[in-house]
This record gives sequence, structure tokens and C-alpha cells, in this order.
Amino acid sequence: MSSAASYDQSVPYRPKAGEIPTEPGVYRFRDAERRVLYVGKAKNLRARLSNYFAPLRSLHERTRRMVTSAASVEWTVVGSEVEALQLEITWINEFHPPFNVRFKDDKSYPYLAVTLADEAPRAFVTRNRKLRGARYFGPYPKVWAINETLEILLRLFPIRTCKDSDYKRAMASGKPCFAGQIGRCFGPCSGRVTIAEHRENVERFVAFMQNQDRRILGELEQRMRAAAAAQEYESAARYRDRLVAANAFFEKSAMVLGDTVDLDVFGIDHDELSAAVQLFIVRGGRVRGIHSWTVDKELDVPLGELVDSVVQNAYGDELRPPGEVVVPELPDDAAALETWLGDRAGRKVRLRVAQRGDKASLLQTATQNAKQTLMLYKTRRSADFTTRSRALEDIQEALGMADAPLRIECYDVSHLSGTNIVASMVVFEDGLPRKDEYRRFTIPNSTDDTDSIHQVLTRRLAYLAGAGDALEDQAASDAAETAGTGTDDAADTADAPEMSERRKKFAYRPNLLVVDGGQPQVAAAARALRESGVEGVYLCGIAKRLEEIWTPEADFPVILPRNSDALFLFQRVRDEAHRFAITHQRQRRKRDIGSVLSEIPGLGPSRVKELLRHFGSVARLRAADETAIAEVKGVGPTLAATVHARLHADEAPVPR
Repeated sequence: MSSAASYDQSVPYRPKAGEIPTEPGVYRFRDAERRVLYVGKAKNLRARLSNYFAPLRSLHERTRRMVTSAASVEWTVVGSEVEALQLEITWINEFHPPFNVRFKDDKSYPYLAVTLADEAPRAFVTRNRKLRGARYFGPYPKVWAINETLEILLRLFPIRTCKDSDYKRAMASGKPCFAGQIGRCFGPCSGRVTIAEHRENVERFVAFMQNQDRRILGELEQRMRAAAAAQEYESAARYRDRLVAANAFFEKSAMVLGDTVDLDVFGIDHDELSAAVQLFIVRGGRVRGIHSWTVDKELDVPLGELVDSVVQNAYGDELRPPGEVVVPELPDDAAALETWLGDRAGRKVRLRVAQRGDKASLLQTATQNAKQTLMLYKTRRSADFTTRSRALEDIQEALGMADAPLRIECYDVSHLSGTNIVASMVVFEDGLPRKDEYRRFTIPNSTDDTDSIHQVLTRRLAYLAGAGDALEDQAASDAAETAGTGTDDAADTADAPEMSERRKKFAYRPNLLVVDGGQPQVAAAARALRESGVEGVYLCGIAKRLEEIWTPEADFPVILPRNSDALFLFQRVRDEAHRFAITHQRQRRKRDIGSVLSEIPGLGPSRVKELLRHFGSVARLRAADETAIAEVKGVGPTLAATVHARLHADEAPVPR
């Protein structure tokens, strides 16, 4: 669609409204080569598909790109929402549509298996869930985690772990296998137990894995003391070692809920481009396994829809759902999803959001882990040299730059309801942050964000234009407050040599200036760039809601692929500038509180916090009358009169 008028229209392959059924079903968008681009489900096909065929201008940018890339849409009517869910999963797995959520997960869980069908059962780690007569425990997050657990358990229950070929060879030759020779296995080939006695040990092992009864600690201690009293010191030592192993096992699997509770907890953190999932597998009240994976989102789907996809992806051929699944938000088709989960589990499954109590705490912990996973995923992706180089080359091509942007400066403005206005500048060189060159700006007065951006860029570009002398006083203020350490605790003062060095760094020429915002912010930055007379510096803005890249005087944004390294770098630069600005703004608010309110009798820290929360800033508090101040929680008429009188008696200007 090249013309502006076409954006007020829909796509040419749009079906007539009467052609689309109102029953539940699954739909597929295909391109001109008949490749499936997107698969979705709906309880009312007509209502859902009509959302895609609204005027293109009104669509989310990613949705617009999908429907304009497609050449046709087709649908299949089914009998119920559950059937729609099942068919959607089948088609996603079959066609791997590029616009559906993509999971970076090999879906291969390690389990601890016990081959109860064998003559002499053995325990081992496997990903194969189809062994005849085997009993499985898990899944576990990593192979090393299950190996650690197995090593501890073998001290408690030294059952067979050797391969079938080694076992048969040992039984035929009469010579124990290697594990039997070193005392790690008490299988029949060791000659220490019969096949019947070994099976009894295996059954005790399986029973312990099922129930994990802590009474075994008391039993082992009793036997150890009895053996020591009878002067059977070797037996006492063996019981002591088993007691140590049992304590180690229980420490590794701490109880988090009641011992009859089985549930799975999904913690999810997401942004416009990607998501991270942390799955806590709780069995018998203990976290038996933790599984983590990341998701690339081609379309910016809401959390409920993301939960739907995550749960479908998690319970594949290997993992079976328990009776309860805790998620951060219920999807629209929660009832159908519960039915599908019930079919997978062979029993009723409840899908719920934990609001309070231990389950809510566990959900919060899982979500916090997901936040860390997402941050680490994005950081590692940005830190890889090959990835960074590709990202910079893609940015160069997308913006039509002469060279790759080896130095990027990004600016963001932060304020509290129009007061305490500050701005940040972060620097990325070769795709990595240069925190020693970050800067913070204080903006005394501004009409709006665009004016703030114009002021900050004017002050910054003055160094490149050779107009630093005209802004010497302001530069000293900026450098003293904002330059130097690269941390959130920048020095408030600096000596002359340090100031000179900071000014020198501040004069380094960027290849690309990035502002946080869309067309208005970019226009303000472009005006500052023109007024400065600086040439050879490229400019763009990134709009957070749709992750669009705007350039000066462009009618439409540059759209980068959702999973592109270039967009990841843009997002990281923007988020870092936002974080740095917010931190500085909060620090200034704390200084305001300390300088103005802390000296008023009767105002403790909690009341100061409540006053600032209520009014937003000291300036707004100073403008309020006694009646408005008295409405604040914990502040009565008498204290309100004292606060009002003290603020207005002080002739010093209130910090803004």
C-alpha cells in the first residue's frame, strides 16, 4: 500500500461479511505462494476476522503488515471452542506460521526413569517417555540437576544404574560391573543381593520418590545409633552417610506448599518484542522442576492471549498437566483451554490466577525469575559481537545511513505531572553501553515533552557546533550534575581537570541521535539539529507502543522485523535511556523532600511520603491550601496549618 488513501481502505481479498460464519472455527492467512502466515482460532469467526479487515490505518502496525503480506484467508468451522483449540495447535505445529508466537524451546525434558518391567530394574536419566513399564519422575530443568539428585539418592538406595549390556555381561561372567566394583551399585551382579532383594530396594526407592516421607531421617538416625551402640562401626558409618544424603536431598527440594498439592505455576514477563516464561513444577508441595524458555512475538499479543499460547506449547507430548495450573492472567477461552488440558491429563484441570497466599507468592517468584530471564536474554543477544555487528548494519540499511552507527546517543525526558523535569542521554558504542559517558540534564521550565527534547538537543549539539562558550555556565551545571561515573550515583561536583575531560567526551560526535517518541519528538529534535548547523548526524525516534522507527519528515515509520537484532538494539538503547532518566527524576524528588519537608515539625518519613504521593511534588504541595493538605491521610487540620505556614514563610524558592 503506497498511498495514504490506501491506508483508509482494507485489503482486496477481504471476504464479504455474510460469507464468514458465526460459528467457532480456525482461520489461516496465506500469502501469494500459499504459505501459511498466521493461524488463529475464534468462538465467532465473523467477529474475529472483521477485526483484521478494518481500515489499514486503524490496525496495529504488526497486524497491518501481516494482512498486507497475505493474499487470502480461509477458515474451518468446528463444533466447539475445544475443537478449535485442538485444530489451532495442530496447524501451528504443522505449518510453523511466521506471524504466530515462536517458542525458543527444544521441548525435550529430562526425567528420572526406573525400569520396573526389567528383571533387575535400573534408574537412569532419559528424555524418552515411551519405555514400556517404566516409572518416571520429573521433569527436571536440566540434566545436571537430575544427575545431582540421582547421585544423592543412590547413597540412600544403591540400586542398579548400569546399562543393560553391562548388566548382562556381568551376570554372564560372574564379575561385577564397574559401579558394583566401586560400591556404587548393589545390583544382583555385585553378588551382595539377590534379584528379589534388589527389587525390594527398587520398590523402596520408588515409594520414597512418590511420598518423600521425612520419617526416613529418624529411622536412619535410630539405626546409626543402634549400630554404634553395638560397636558395629562400619554399619554405623554407612547409616551416617545415608543420613547425610537424606538431609541433602530434602534441602534441595524444600516444601513450598502443602504436601498434597500438585500444580504448575507459569511466571511470564513480556514486552512488545519478546517474552520469557518460567514454569515451576510443584509435586507433593515441593518444586520438583523449573523450566525456562523465551518467546519471540511477531504480533504484539496481550498477556491473556500469550498465556493461551504458552500453556498450549508447554503441554506437548512429554509433560502432562496436574489438576491445577496457575497463570498470571486467564485467556478469553479459559473454559475451552481447561477442557483441552483435562483431555491431556485424563482428569479435570483447573486454570486459575492466584490472588493471595502461598500460591500467589510462588507466582510472584516465578514472574520475577521470568523478568531476569528476559533481561538476560536481551542482554546476551545485544552483547554478542556478531549479533551487534548485524544489528548495526541493519540499522544503517534501514535508515539509509552512509556508515554503520558506531556511536548512538539516545535521549529521554522524565517528569512528574509536569514538574521536576529531567532528561537523560545514554551512549552506545559498537552496540554496547558506555556508562562513563551517560549524561543527565535538568530542565527548569518546559511547555511539553517536545520542548524539553528541543532544549536538551540544543544544549548537547552546541558542543558540536562550536558554540560551547555561549552555554558555558549551563555546561558546567550539566557536567557537575550529570557526567562522569556512569552509575545512578553521579558526583555532584568535579574539579577542573575532570570537568575538562568530561567536556571533551561530551564533544564526541555521534553517528545517530535517537529520541524516545514518535513524529512530534523527532520533529522537535530535527529542529534543534537544523538550528545548530551540525551536519552528518542522523536522527530517528522509537515509538514505544508499536516499536516504530520514525525519521524526520517521513509520513510513515520504518518497520523492522519483530525478531530483528536491529530492533532489539533500538529497544535496549531506548529502555536504558528511560531507566536512567527515571532514576535521576526520582533522586531529585528525594532531594526535594529532604530540603523542604523534613524540617517541618510533626512530619515523619511516612507522612512526607504520603504528601508527595498525594500532590506529586513539593511545588504542588506549596500551591495547595490548608484544606487540601488536611485531606491527606494522616494529616489533620492542625498539622496542615503548620505545613502551609512553614512552606509559605520560607522565602527560599522551592526546588522544581
